[in-house]
Amino acid sequence: MARTIEELEKNHPCFGGCRFNAGRIHLPVSPGCNISCKFCDRTVNDVEQRPGVTSKIITPDEANMFIDRALEIAPNIKVAGIAGPGDTLATDYAFEAFKKISEKHPELLKCMSTNGLLLYERADELLEIGVDTLTVTVNAVDPEIEAKINDYIIYHGKKYEGVEGAKILIENQLKGIKKVADAGVTVKINTVLVPGINDEHISEVAKTVKELGALIYNIIPLIPQHKLSDVERPTAELIEKVREEAEKYIKVFRHCAHCRADAVGVPGVSEYSMQVFQKRLNVRETFSHG
Repeated sequence: MARTIEELEKNHPCFGGCRFNAGRIHLPVSPGCNISCKFCDRTVNDVEQRPGVTSKIITPDEANMFIDRALEIAPNIKVAGIAGPGDTLATDYAFEAFKKISEKHPELLKCMSTNGLLLYERADELLEIGVDTLTVTVNAVDPEIEAKINDYIIYHGKKYEGVEGAKILIENQLKGIKKVADAGVTVKINTVLVPGINDEHISEVAKTVKELGALIYNIIPLIPQHKLSDVERPTAELIEKVREEAEKYIKVFRHCAHCRADAVGVPGVSEYSMQVFQKRLNVRETFSHG
């Protein structure tokens, strides 16, 4: 059954629930990825506040154990999310975890994040396990622009680089978004804002995904590193400008906390991943998508 926006705004932090102290737990069960973003540096550590980072990888069988532990500490958790540290559709682990979560914790909203490369072909599986909300990272809808952000994809065992890979990725993202949105899943879009590459393209992304059925849009400022380390960070003025442009077409979410793949608690208010997932490691600041 599709969730109403009112229900999500009260219970899901990424839809405004943080105002009501609604919490979430991210379960890091998906280690593998199938695309190579030029800004991405997936890693295992304890200090970086960004998607793509976790202090450990867990198994689907362990998911409910960690949820139980989290609920003891933070009973206001309303959402079980899987956002990496790799792509949730690149392996079967997220599906296996959600099946187990549905059996023991049917009261929790099930939230998934993906790069969308396999979204269209795995949409039926996603619908079968009852995912309530889906976040898809769409950095461009123009392959020439996408190729400047993403080096290559691995699609059905074959490597596709540059514009060729970008075309496959974008086509599958857009078809997948429409398929799951038409089926009643609430879709949020993330875009990493990369100055000089996609900053003038944001409104086109917003318009496109809204027409396909996406409900809400989250623009994430790049933290320059990896192959985009020479790109300047987006200024506050640029971030606000592109948000205003996007808002002409779709509701814009403005309170993103760049959550880790093992985040626990209320974004910006409380963080219990150390207590839930145990010990933390010390490394540099960086950034990836979720």
